[in-house]
Amino acid sequence: MQVVDPHIHLWDLKAHHYPWLAKPGVSFVGNARDLKHDYLVADLHADAQDIDVLKVVHVEANHDPADPVEETRWLQSVADSAGSRGMPQAIVAAVDLCAPNAAQVLEGHTAFANLRGVRQILNVHSDPLYDYVGRHLMRDPLWCENFSLLRRYGLSFDMQLYPSQMDEAVALANAHPDTQFIVNHAGMFVDRSSVEGYRAWRDGMRRLSACGNVAVKISGLAMFDHRWTVESLRPYVLETIDTFGTARAMFASNFPVDRLFGSYTDLWHAYASIVEGASADEKTALFRSNAERFYRI
Repeated sequence: MQVVDPHIHLWDLKAHHYPWLAKPGVSFVGNARDLKHDYLVADLHADAQDIDVLKVVHVEANHDPADPVEETRWLQSVADSAGSRGMPQAIVAAVDLCAPNAAQVLEGHTAFANLRGVRQILNVHSDPLYDYVGRHLMRDPLWCENFSLLRRYGLSFDMQLYPSQMDEAVALANAHPDTQFIVNHAGMFVDRSSVEGYRAWRDGMRRLSACGNVAVKISGLAMFDHRWTVESLRPYVLETIDTFGTARAMFASNFPVDRLFGSYTDLWHAYASIVEGASADEKTALFRSNAERFYRI
């Protein structure tokens, strides 16, 4: 089974500082103490087993916020090194668009050949358990002003948010039609205890899909479903594909984070099982070519 994995993380704890791994805690995602070890290209290959991983996209791993460009510099050196098979072929870097040096940080990232986009996590939630950033970035005038820099540098934006933020995200996507947006983790359907929560996710995703410059990664589902099965994932996978279509959806692993809840091979075979009835062209798009197209690899 061949895949292009558009959402992985690598870290080298001996050489770099990751605040969340320096003092790991327990959250809805799981116990970060179980992730406090190096995770490198060789570890990904070991996890892959019978999955032939052709290319990968590295998404920023909450590296030291004092020097986000250092993570990109390191990743480019990994990609250029012997034995890496060019991985990661694409880099989605970190930037704080509220910072006074946001333009300089973006320019620093663009010095590296494999840079394709940026991510700044947007997740805000009334429940502290689920709140990432504690502020509504899309409402910040400076953040919105600096967002326009992405077009200048030809960068995509990986958008990690909750359903309650999707209307603001639609407005952002419409305001920047020349920027490619990629929704992370199938929109992170977090409020699962009510019909209203499901509708907020379903309807928010449909509004996002109406923006032609928005795509989606089907990934991270295990963060909210620690005992997942093929059947428990199926409705979210199929709803997401039905909403965005096979031309704007792609499967991804979110490894090693989702490794807390299952193996790499089990995850990819679960995806394959869910879309078993799709055409050969649709499977190629979902598992490989969409990721190549959106991340230009």
